[in-house]
Amino acid sequence: MTTDDAAAARRTELRTAAIRVADEVLFPAAGETDRTGSVPESHWQVLADAGLYGIAAPVEAGGPGLEFGEVTEILEVLTSGCLATAFTWIQHHGVVLSLSRTPNTDLRAELLDATVTGRLRAGVAYAGVVPTPPRMTATATDGGWILTGHAPFVSGWGVVDLLQISARDAATDDVVSAILRMPDLLDGASAGAVRATPVDLSAAAATQTVSLRVDGLTVPSDRVVTRLGLEEFSATQNVGVRLNGTLPFGLVRRCTALLDVGGHSREARALRERADIVRTALDAGMADATALLAARADAARLALDAAAALVAATGGRALVRGSDPERLFREAAFVLVAASRPELKTALAQRFSGL
Repeated sequence: MTTDDAAAARRTELRTAAIRVADEVLFPAAGETDRTGSVPESHWQVLADAGLYGIAAPVEAGGPGLEFGEVTEILEVLTSGCLATAFTWIQHHGVVLSLSRTPNTDLRAELLDATVTGRLRAGVAYAGVVPTPPRMTATATDGGWILTGHAPFVSGWGVVDLLQISARDAATDDVVSAILRMPDLLDGASAGAVRATPVDLSAAAATQTVSLRVDGLTVPSDRVVTRLGLEEFSATQNVGVRLNGTLPFGLVRRCTALLDVGGHSREARALRERADIVRTALDAGMADATALLAARADAARLALDAAAALVAATGGRALVRGSDPERLFREAAFVLVAASRPELKTALAQRFSGL
């Protein structure tokens, strides 16, 4: 077998593993995960054992070298299994990419291999730098930075081992991102510099989402993974928007599969055809933030349409708390606002109001 053949076989193996995990592990447990508000520990281990924590890593960083479309397909498939599990896990890949590209060679050597294999799980807290003025700022000090501010939605608290937290330099407006181990954040909490308040979500509560406030959190320079100008940082966010854009398609996959089972294959086929059109628009918009967000809005609306179709087709049973259609309908509302932007909110409000 040639190197190319081995790489192709590995890509096929990962896709097959994602389908198996989604259909045989995540979806059968999704109702209980939603009811308890907790992702089973075994879910994370299954993802690691299947090699799915490293799918975004380049070959030189120990990854499988997947094409971008192969990565997004796997994200869609796993979201179709369990939104809460997938939403928490998806954020890990942004940290893998940061570590694979960082000029901080010591940090890369310390953490990259463990994140690629899933021995360490990672989350992100970047929402504090998206608005202007920013919610999270960093002030340079001897040997590092002092962070102060608020990240309103941070998922994976108590689940992840690492958190990539971003803030804007108070002097230059550059975006400074650092990767901290959770024990360091918990030490900050005990010292009063960090406060994590649980957010009571109506859907995907098992993401263990908190509102994170920091007041004078010390971050050593050797934990900084990137420092980017604001314009460059904004450009990199298109990748994140596209990755989070897989969430609606995951719900569409599951809703259409259940429509098929219920004898509504014509409706399921129409929804899949709409999904193909919107997915193509998302991919085409990667170089154009305006077009990308418009397509992301279309994807979120499609997920809601798919969930509504499933509820209508199911009838009264869909109103029973904990049924698959009821949960998926709540989750469709979640993807309307998860990882959102002001432009996305406006686009969706206009679509739903008929403007």
